[in-house]
Amino acid sequence: MSDTVAGLIQVGVLIALLALCYVPLGGYLARVFTTDEDLAVERGIYRLVGVDPRADQAWRTYAVALLAFSVAGLALLFALQRLQSHLPWSLGFPDVTPDLAFNTAASFVTNTNWQAYSGEATMGHLVQMAGLAVQNFLSAAVGLAVAVALIRGFVRSRTGRLGNFWVDLVRGTIRVLLPLAALAAVALVLMGVVQSLSGGVDATTLTGGHQSIPGGPVASQEAIKELGTNGGGFFNANSAHPFENPSPLSNLFEIFLILLIPVCLTRTFGVMVGNVRQGYAILATMAVIWVVMLAAVWAIEAAHPTPAYDVAGAAMEGKETRFGIPGSSLFAVSTTGTSTGAVNSFHSSYSPVAGGLLMLNMGLGEIAPGGVGTGLYGLLVLAILTVFVAGLMVGRTPELLGKKITAREMKLVALSILTMPLVVLGFTALALSLDGPRSSILNAGPHGLSEVLYAYLSGANNNGSAFAGLSANTPFYNVTIGLAMLVGRFVPIVLTLALAGALARQTPVPRTEGTLPTHGPLFVGMLTVVSLVVAGLTFFPALALGPLAEGL
Repeated sequence: MSDTVAGLIQVGVLIALLALCYVPLGGYLARVFTTDEDLAVERGIYRLVGVDPRADQAWRTYAVALLAFSVAGLALLFALQRLQSHLPWSLGFPDVTPDLAFNTAASFVTNTNWQAYSGEATMGHLVQMAGLAVQNFLSAAVGLAVAVALIRGFVRSRTGRLGNFWVDLVRGTIRVLLPLAALAAVALVLMGVVQSLSGGVDATTLTGGHQSIPGGPVASQEAIKELGTNGGGFFNANSAHPFENPSPLSNLFEIFLILLIPVCLTRTFGVMVGNVRQGYAILATMAVIWVVMLAAVWAIEAAHPTPAYDVAGAAMEGKETRFGIPGSSLFAVSTTGTSTGAVNSFHSSYSPVAGGLLMLNMGLGEIAPGGVGTGLYGLLVLAILTVFVAGLMVGRTPELLGKKITAREMKLVALSILTMPLVVLGFTALALSLDGPRSSILNAGPHGLSEVLYAYLSGANNNGSAFAGLSANTPFYNVTIGLAMLVGRFVPIVLTLALAGALARQTPVPRTEGTLPTHGPLFVGMLTVVSLVVAGLTFFPALALGPLAEGL
């Protein structure tokens, strides 16, 4: 069987698995966030923290609660790293330096999981489990809560209430992420992923040398790493490491976990707004972008269009032979199209144009299909922009799902869309203008620019994958990428919640003959084009100086 046929079978199986889960999981998520019934364990948590689960919050209160919770998580994770040497299961590792501890805390609290360190040589088991893995659950639940709050903004009217952040957070964690991650961890163990509390074993190699083989609670962290679109690996090689991702079967399963919740959330959106066709339209937009990116990256890598690749006969540098070009391309497009950041190949080794497409995939704002929650609310923000553009074309006040899009909503949309590019391009320009940060670049010329641009694209979009080559564990990069992650995460979240509050206060307008249908192929095409044009116009100059120049 050829690699192409095997790859097409993998894609077909992946789509079939997602289709099988789409209706039941999407409907289940809708019930989780609309029911008034609380589980016994949830009531216990509410009593413990003093939360009234029946109290609806205005968007400002919702945002303050979310930010306070995230700041507390940031401080706790920072403290765990700084006190690591005094904690059990530290494996003898020293305390993490302040700048790296800040970067790592910001990374995991923002669902980015950028890692400027080697996991198996820096973090003990307690920090991995009680710090990093816990934030993998909680940061994903925060994104899920924001998406649900925005949906409520469309559903509700004549009220500024968006629900209760604490209830959404607890339900997302207890009812969705924990049970799914537990099942996924068991499946990964059965597929050969390591799960232990061992610090490693010493082995004698075939040549008589000695090697320390690390172990640890890998499968449990791997499950939520992919399911929560987090991406931080237990090992430095991430999902290219055979202890994290041992076979093509586990590779396909991990890609399925990455895409599962973002895809099914479109069904949740359709159910909650009372029109499943609206969910199908959002899903179709995500699918079109994902398929186009996958086809382009796969084709370019399979064609190996550079002299060095022609001599070698394949573009396999930086890729695992057990996955090949199809499995590597499928993983790369899925991880850059979500906020996952896990990698099973090294993106710096991709041919220049394919590497540029992976950057553009992140530059779209992680919407194809995006992270847990973040993909849905990111694409809904672009949907509002799309109906605004359509309204200008026909001379009508734009509306979406019965809500008018006024100047207030458009200001919030514009600020949300502009935040990420300003952070990415601003910090990239700063890094390239200073001698110290430039010395961390491995490759000269366009590829060196790509290393820096990719780092800030990954940070500000809360992706977390690295282009490789850039020595990012320096005070400058740790601090600036940390700030990029925090701004890129929380400024759009606050603006999205403000947008939800503005929509919830409106009185729905009746549908007329002039209302733009937002559930058909026309709207899907318009939304796809707007998404690509916004990212293309924003990042084309930088991409032209980096990967495109290198490719030419």
